Amino acid sequence: MSFRWPNKDPDEQLDYSVDWERFLDTATIDSVQWYVKSTLYDTKTELGSGETLTTASGAATTDSIQNVSQTNTNTVATINLGGGILNREYSFICRIIDSTGSQAERTVKIAIRQK
Repeated sequence: MSFRWPNKDPDEQLDYSVDWERFLDTATIDSVQWYVKSTLYDTKTELGSGETLTTASGAATTDSIQNVSQTNTNTVATINLGGGILNREYSFICRIIDSTGSQAERTVKIAIRQK
């Protein structure tokens, strides 16, 4: 199952989050890694396959969408995104390891649309 963030304009730079609180129970987030795949929205043709956005400093760009920064609290993972190509749909995979050593991931889709 994948979730969906609101559409993003290619000129916007915004934070997007995954809240892990219900999954974690009393555990906390130890580490977070983000992956991205892009798809042509109209044809659903996959363009990338698991290319990694891991740089918190803002250097990582995949298919014109940029991981400007990423942060996390004990229960929420946040990625700040800039750019993107009109009419592309990106699937972001948020993978965590928690304080008990358990691993989990969630996929969230975001479409690039002119506002």
